[in-house]
Amino acid sequence: MDKQAFFDGKIFNAYRWFGAHVSDRSVIFRTFAPNSAKITVTGAFNDWQEDAMIPDGRSGFWELKSAEAKPGQLYKYRVYAGDGTVQDHCDPYGFAMELRPGCCSIVTDLSEYTFTDDAWMAARTASHDGPVNIYEMHPGSWKRNPKDENGWYTYDELADLLIPYLREHGFTHVEFLPLSEHPFDGSWGYQNTGFFAPTSRYGTPAQLKMLIDKLHHAGIGAIMDFVPVHFAVDGYGLARYDGTTLYEYPHPAVGESEWGSYNFIHSRREVRCFLQSAADYWLTEFHFDGLRMDAVSRLIYWQGDPARGVNGDTLQFLRNMNEGLKQRHPTALLIAEDSTAYPGITKPIQEGGLGFDYKWDLGWMHDTLEYMQTPPEERPRDRGKLLFSMEYFPNERYLLPLSHDEVVHGKAAIVQKMYGSDLEDKYAEARAFYLYMFAHPGKKLNFMGGELGLRTEWDEAAELDWSYEHGPFHTFFAALCQVYRAHPALHADYRADNFVWLPQDEQTESVFAFTRSVDGERLLAVLNFSDEPCDFPIDAPATLLLHTDWTAFGGASKENDRSFSADEDKLFLHLPKFSGVLLQYVK
Repeated sequence: MDKQAFFDGKIFNAYRWFGAHVSDRSVIFRTFAPNSAKITVTGAFNDWQEDAMIPDGRSGFWELKSAEAKPGQLYKYRVYAGDGTVQDHCDPYGFAMELRPGCCSIVTDLSEYTFTDDAWMAARTASHDGPVNIYEMHPGSWKRNPKDENGWYTYDELADLLIPYLREHGFTHVEFLPLSEHPFDGSWGYQNTGFFAPTSRYGTPAQLKMLIDKLHHAGIGAIMDFVPVHFAVDGYGLARYDGTTLYEYPHPAVGESEWGSYNFIHSRREVRCFLQSAADYWLTEFHFDGLRMDAVSRLIYWQGDPARGVNGDTLQFLRNMNEGLKQRHPTALLIAEDSTAYPGITKPIQEGGLGFDYKWDLGWMHDTLEYMQTPPEERPRDRGKLLFSMEYFPNERYLLPLSHDEVVHGKAAIVQKMYGSDLEDKYAEARAFYLYMFAHPGKKLNFMGGELGLRTEWDEAAELDWSYEHGPFHTFFAALCQVYRAHPALHADYRADNFVWLPQDEQTESVFAFTRSVDGERLLAVLNFSDEPCDFPIDAPATLLLHTDWTAFGGASKENDRSFSADEDKLFLHLPKFSGVLLQYVK
């Protein structure tokens, strides 16, 4: 490794030098701890005795070559600080860790698994004009394994269950909640201790590679939830790694996050190398097809608060990381979970932007869900909540998210968010809501369980309620995904002429209609969010692709009933209350 480039913050593959690296006859351990007085390696290979690492002058680099260490063995670093304190740490660049509550790193040979997905990797694109339908999931609670004491399937076992399910629904990608190692199950992976270690809850690095390889052979991309803002406070992790605040801020006013974790100090160039190398690691070594970066607002503003101003160091880190990742992985998806109005999130770096491919449209999510929670008689007043999204949509390449955050902590499941107490109405409203989502411009993300129409919140300690599987709502959602996948007009989200609102009169204030067009295909979506039926005029012959009120979906309209009527050569579409349709104009 070019050590000067490391100190300049330019390294993207520091993990190829740091960590525990296996050769034919030995393992070389390397770490960076500039302020420590002494570091030893203890592990299964030396009967947990202390083998002293050798410092490289005053550079902060420490190294040990062991002929006894072997892949699969546990180890940790014992760090002697300058102030006399001693703390055992896992390897910051370790490639695997033991299952919690254990905290040792595991010597791992990254070449153990060989990918066979060359064709996928060569054909992969960022999908700006293609379908992106993401299934967000928490592997430990999607389905529970009765043969495992914790209820977990291994990564490769999960592949055989998950892939047919994703294909059935027409999902293009699966996004995993953070898989980097973490001590507390309830953090869902958002408070990491092992940024280069796939969590051992579900198996080994080789098993994770096998899962991604199988996904690629099935035509499905894999996205990793990546956490570049903060880390867990556990003493064996990054906290005060060399006896000083090496990775975190020295002052708690900015060093401690709202989640009780430590914020990375991105102004340190060695920390930048650590994080951008972790990002590159998942894309390079595991063939992930993209990274969804968590809490980007905290990388733009101090503590994510615009009133505190832009944090120039973190913003520059973000630009440099995204630019470097795109140079190395031009077809990988970089997705920002960002709630701010900061401009240029998806604008190229060369044009002054931050270089993401997509930005979560959290404004669309909040406005639309609030609208659906509003009593029908008040929805005409709130019509602007649905119209507003297309006012700002051209500013960024947006992705429409209904993530895990919307179905926890008392927020209720998506179906339960719908207005009213009548369950039949709630499901009807939910079907119309999801049709609106998939017909609206922007790539799609839905958290597991939404497709089933669950009425209970997500619980990371229990599996989804699969009694809903193959029910009417599940049938509807699968059909909706397949229709989305089949029609290019629904994919050309960022073309200026792709979307047009249709004019409406005062009698249809709770009815929304718009067209989506590309390359000769023109679709029409009509949504009736009122509690009264309506007749909507159609200006040209059209084929009905999907009706949310079909009986197979739990509605009352028969599938062979096209729901059209004619009056003086005019076509009218009959829409029951809380329903929507998607039509294709006849050429």
